[in-house]
Amino acid sequence: MGNVERSLLLHPPAKVNLVLKIFNQLPNGYHALWSFMQTIGVADELTVRVTDAFAGIRLDCSEKSLSAPADNLAYRAAELVLQRAGVSMGVDLKLSKRIPVEAGLGGGSSDAAATILGLNRLLGLGWTNGEMVALGQTLGSDVPFFIEAPTAVIHGWGQRILPKTLEGIRWIVLVNPGFPINTGRAFGRLDEVRRVVPPLPEALKAVEHAPTVSWSRILARMENDFEAVLFGDYPVLADIKKTLLAVGAEGALLSGSGATVFGVFREQAEAIRATEAFAGYQVVLGPSLRRGVLEQAPEARTSASDGQRC
Repeated sequence: MGNVERSLLLHPPAKVNLVLKIFNQLPNGYHALWSFMQTIGVADELTVRVTDAFAGIRLDCSEKSLSAPADNLAYRAAELVLQRAGVSMGVDLKLSKRIPVEAGLGGGSSDAAATILGLNRLLGLGWTNGEMVALGQTLGSDVPFFIEAPTAVIHGWGQRILPKTLEGIRWIVLVNPGFPINTGRAFGRLDEVRRVVPPLPEALKAVEHAPTVSWSRILARMENDFEAVLFGDYPVLADIKKTLLAVGAEGALLSGSGATVFGVFREQAEAIRATEAFAGYQVVLGPSLRRGVLEQAPEARTSASDGQRC
């Protein structure tokens, strides 16, 4: 008797923080944040397959440091979905990593969100975005954003999401210096150095209440509180930002807790030329996205097999 299989090819995107304000630590251990986040066309490739040929989860990941289930957010997301849904079908995950790891680009969180979204469709669970966001919160503070992507203002520790429309398209150049920055250490350094935590500026409160935001408006407000400490600890990051602006970026900023620095360019040709200034670094570029993860995915493929796995 044949096995019924359904699969979905997804491209979990990277994100950049066009604004990142960090406030005091909360009782749950997270810091309160305010961030304007945007996905970009630099993505991992994830195939999610469900089958009744076996039970449990199998993972094939191109990044060996993430091949252990405990270290892979996509695996943990699949595990959580099956537990919450009370489903015993098998899940095959094939993940090709293209987003740099521990780079402030949210690659692992994006993979987890794509897994939740994909399994919700493949298993016919009918969960709302709100239900998937609640599930994603247990995996990481960036996971809920990717469920509501491509553009949103994020509050708290990631649990409050205000989707936005960002008018037009820009090209984003990502420059990674080749070393990771531990997120926990970055928060610790900020707490060590900062004596006063200023309130959210009125200009950002206005952005929060606007359903549609122009690129010119958000470019004028680009800032990341981590730069105040991490640029001193890692001077190369400040050098990268300076170079991006020198070669024509409309704005440049550290993304998340780094170590990736990104530049925003109006035209693709300008972005391509800018990459020539960063020999020796890991450099990729892509456009700002205007659709969510599932909106970019084809319909799920359903097939019957004889039980043999290729």
